[in-house]
Amino acid sequence: MGSPAIAILGTGSYAPARTLTNDDLSKLVDTSNEWIFSRTGIRERHIAAKDETTSQMAAAAARIAIADAGITTADIDLIIVATVTPDMAMPSTACFVQNHLGAPGHAACFDLNAACSGFIYALDTAWAMLGSGRYRYALVIGAERMSTVLDWTDRTTCVLFGDGAGAVVLGPARGTAQIIGTKLYAEGAHADLLCIPETGCSPSDQTPGGLRKQPTITMKGREIFKNAVREMEQAAREILHQHHLEPSAIDCVIPHQANLRIIASIGQHLKLPPERFFVNLERYGNTSAASIPLALDEARSTGRIKPGDTTLMVAFGAGLTYGSALVRW
Repeated sequence: MGSPAIAILGTGSYAPARTLTNDDLSKLVDTSNEWIFSRTGIRERHIAAKDETTSQMAAAAARIAIADAGITTADIDLIIVATVTPDMAMPSTACFVQNHLGAPGHAACFDLNAACSGFIYALDTAWAMLGSGRYRYALVIGAERMSTVLDWTDRTTCVLFGDGAGAVVLGPARGTAQIIGTKLYAEGAHADLLCIPETGCSPSDQTPGGLRKQPTITMKGREIFKNAVREMEQAAREILHQHHLEPSAIDCVIPHQANLRIIASIGQHLKLPPERFFVNLERYGNTSAASIPLALDEARSTGRIKPGDTTLMVAFGAGLTYGSALVRW
């Protein structure tokens, strides 16, 4: 007897109230709305309030997903939070989310760091754990407070990222809806292309006085662009081939929302028209691990994803990590 069919039963998302437009950024660094939008497709991003934590945003998205799934917090027995901006190094942000939600103490809680691919990695992990039969309902969240790890004087990175959270509830499939498959990859040899250095525990991460340096993102943009296009296409093609599907069979593609040029290039390689992709990058920027679940929830709530549809999710991030997932609704 095979593993039980597992489906995404509910989705939810949250974005902070404050928005930071490209015109606002032009007052901080030497840039303009035209420069940013033409190169990225981003017009604005959401920025968390000073007292707003990653776990609070994650919990806000989770509450919506739980209600959408038609279950209660008492039913949750697994919480995974994908993030590179945790509330603390320890304990896990997932434990804070459990407390915010009032979820039961029997729920297993942990964080997962695969950068912008984090949600796909967490989805795969939760799917496998539920497939074991030892857990029934899982809460999978991508949540980021990227504004805390940006150098606001570096226009090559500070214009790209935003804050937010997205969540899904996984559980026993209802009807024909189910997770069809996932594929994960990593190329650690290219870790230096996109990273937040000076956040580990090595001696070099501290100043001579013993004080930790302020960590910020560093990125080699051209190399990241080339790798992102190639590897997201690979992740998409291989999962489609594995499940004997042509790209034309996909009703909606939810790509990582990093750069409109990357998304357009992937569409050209897969020979899929732009309207087959759901893109909300213009209003959120790159929210890292929150990117795909936030877009997924918006696609469902706006009717872009309907019951019976097949959705392809594909992501790329620091590590380098990348991956894909196929879901039937």
